[in-house]
Amino acid sequence: MQNPQDAIEQFQASVTALRRAVAQVVVGQDQVVEEVLICLFAGGHALLEGAPGLGKTLLIRTLSRAADLDFSRIQFTPDLMPSDIVGTHMVVEDERGKRFELQRGPIFGQLVLADEINRATPKTQSALLEAMAERSVTIAGESHSLKAPFVVLATENPIEMEGTYPLPEAQLDRFLFKVLVPSPDEATLIEILRSTTGNRDPEVPVVIDGPRILAMRQLAREVRVTEPLLQYVARLTRATDATDDAATPSARRLLRYGAGVRGAQAIIVASKVYALMSGRGHVTASDLSRVIKPALRHRVIPSFEAEADGISPDAILDQVLEELDGASRVGIAS
Repeated sequence: MQNPQDAIEQFQASVTALRRAVAQVVVGQDQVVEEVLICLFAGGHALLEGAPGLGKTLLIRTLSRAADLDFSRIQFTPDLMPSDIVGTHMVVEDERGKRFELQRGPIFGQLVLADEINRATPKTQSALLEAMAERSVTIAGESHSLKAPFVVLATENPIEMEGTYPLPEAQLDRFLFKVLVPSPDEATLIEILRSTTGNRDPEVPVVIDGPRILAMRQLAREVRVTEPLLQYVARLTRATDATDDAATPSARRLLRYGAGVRGAQAIIVASKVYALMSGRGHVTASDLSRVIKPALRHRVIPSFEAEADGISPDAILDQVLEELDGASRVGIAS
């Protein structure tokens, strides 16, 4: 049996190698890369939000090469149909005559880029729901399993941009993280210009593969979480629900809907991965703090008052965290 510390060090080494491979192409965005990797090793999907041209698509394509995963891309547009995503049965004719043959859609990749997902109508967006939740799709009444590991990395433009549609709450809840992709600062922008306007075309090395990712996911599930930390996550989840007796004043005033069970699960699973990335076989309060916002920001729905005042989900979560019972916060401070 492998020594637990050796397994943790191998996990860290694989993550470091993957970071370096991605960094050969993607300049900056260290926090974004880290959050996408947490999703990959937690077995969850990620929603990346940012203005066009910030490298979201480049990051996902580069990651697929470094992880040796089958890559497919779906460009979401207003006229995209569900069958364009999952596939359909087509009539083909050969020497044996006419017959139906399954034409698989791009959802049958392993690392699926759903590009500009909020440019399609809600009906088409929901075509991803079964695949994201069940790792399978149904075509003409027949279920088809998707090859593991299967991860959807979706990009979306800020909702205030013209020609976008809000994602349904049920689909938002299927994403482990919502990752905010910021505009680069001046130093990063200079490096981007230097690296992308010359004749250098960096090769992306393959550093891990599908079976290795699945093994790393299994290791993450074995990371320990103490009872006080579980209690804190449960208390935090209830604190965001405006209808719950445990809701904080800010939640009652600024939220229409709070996080649910999937939100709490996302915090725990993601914090286990982050603990391993930090070289630990147990979760600490700092691990929880690192993943709370990306795990919950898309699961809490601001009230009309908050929207009118321009208060972001992150700002609301900050207030909720501040208002949690002081003794509870002290209890996880180690």
